[in-house]
Amino acid sequence: MAQSAASRWLGVGTSAAADSRRAGSDAAAEALAGREARLLIVFCSDSYELDELLAGINARSNRAPLIGCSTAGEIATSGPRDASVVVVAFGGDGFWAQTALAEGASTCLREAGAHVAACFDAVGSQPERALILLSDGLAGDQQEIVRGVYGVLGAEIPLVGGCAGDGLKMKATYQLFNDRVLTDSVVAAALASDSPLGIGVRHGWRKVGEPMIVTGSRDNRVLLLDDEPALDVYLRRLEAPPEAFGDSSSFTRFALTHPLGLDRRTGEEQVRFIAEADFGERSLVCIAEVPQGGITWLMEGDEQSVLDASDAACHDALAALGGRPPLGLIAFDCIARRGVLGEEGIAREVVRIAEHAAGAPVAGFYTYGEIARTRGISGFHNQTLVVLAVS
Repeated sequence: MAQSAASRWLGVGTSAAADSRRAGSDAAAEALAGREARLLIVFCSDSYELDELLAGINARSNRAPLIGCSTAGEIATSGPRDASVVVVAFGGDGFWAQTALAEGASTCLREAGAHVAACFDAVGSQPERALILLSDGLAGDQQEIVRGVYGVLGAEIPLVGGCAGDGLKMKATYQLFNDRVLTDSVVAAALASDSPLGIGVRHGWRKVGEPMIVTGSRDNRVLLLDDEPALDVYLRRLEAPPEAFGDSSSFTRFALTHPLGLDRRTGEEQVRFIAEADFGERSLVCIAEVPQGGITWLMEGDEQSVLDASDAACHDALAALGGRPPLGLIAFDCIARRGVLGEEGIAREVVRIAEHAAGAPVAGFYTYGEIARTRGISGFHNQTLVVLAVS
């Protein structure tokens, strides 16, 4: 499926073929439709042989610059998917792109962000620009990547993207760069356009109960809430089911729909995905930093609140296009929102996103964290929908 304007086009291709090379080839062929791309972005299941998948894509694309990642589910115009691949192709003289890679990110997350941000030097000073970031969500405090990017680019360049997934196994995620399959990495694309780009960010969660003080934390671990072991407070206040008190997989499924909310000095409320429990330490392990001394809340949502947030994110992204029709929408949707909506609900959500796209293609993936910064230094989110609208 493709949409084009005078100097730009955007195409999306999908495949659920079992053979990895064929799946990559078929999805790329649909996205490209015989054209030369400036940039490819790939979202795919980690069930594929990823080297073979990339070989199929690159054979079709004449080795166009490529970034991508493994997912916790894929998103296409036709609906949500699992065990599939989605390829997004940008082309035409109205787009400029430069890609970058930082390996070994977990040892130097801020430096990794700074390194990939430097790729913006190659796209000049076009009026409409954004940095698309895909990272290993299991590599540590993802906000550090955003801080590293900010240190190089400042507040001028919007950021958008998400953290790779592995279908909730929480073992290893994969990042894709040209013909390479990596882990513990950050891949990025500096995208410039002669027409507007828009970003929308909404989560749809609401506060539950009284606020708490984070009286003990270490990086992305919450140790104490109101001077009690954080895990005990969390389970008790939410009246969690018995199996969540000692079984890792049961806890993760429960935590998907019960994140933490953080109060920021800017007045912006942020959400933190609780990835796992440390039953020995009695702590909560989040995807990003939870500052000691801060105020936090338990949060919950339901289908209506999450779908309302989806509509609002699409509206905000499209409003930034200044009335121009979109060439496509790219959605970075947290796997935890999928947990709230269920399989029928996520199908309804993608239908609503497609309705906002008004005939333009939709692509994206279910993430382990979302990146969106349009102002200020903060830009990492959890359990949130981020939408990039391209005109």
